[in-house]
Amino acid sequence: MGEVAPAEFTEALAAFATGVVVVTVRDGRDDIGTTLTAFGSVSLAPPMVLIGVGTGSYLGEVLQRCDRWAVTVLSAAQRVIAGRFAAAGRPSARLLIAGEPHHRGAGSGALVIEGGSAALECETRQRVPAGDHVLFIAEVLAIDYVDAGRPPLIRVNRRYR
Repeated sequence: MGEVAPAEFTEALAAFATGVVVVTVRDGRDDIGTTLTAFGSVSLAPPMVLIGVGTGSYLGEVLQRCDRWAVTVLSAAQRVIAGRFAAAGRPSARLLIAGEPHHRGAGSGALVIEGGSAALECETRQRVPAGDHVLFIAEVLAIDYVDAGRPPLIRVNRRYR
């Protein structure tokens, strides 16, 4: 078998529908956040999740020194928020959600976006290098909210739905 071409790999994975989350972390006086689709559950006892973050990303750099963070599972109505947090050169997370309902998580100190399908506060337990990403495996400290009545935002074939 030959080497898998990055473009072919990207094309194949675009066909896989995945949920969309925004991960936020408080870094001193600033708030950092980004849109991710590399999110999943790891363990029920203790409750653990993981996120995959690019090794060269600013979020990845901040998560190397800040263990507590929040993840908001975006609802289908939050497509605009997903786009804001995915844009290159984006400003502070506080500016990206100005005018949007949000609060600071009691356990993580990170911004939690309201109106999503769910929100979790997490603490990193392991960092695992994986190719051009780092997997941050975290224990869930608290479930901030769950709103099963809000359908989740998904990404498939390079589009939000």
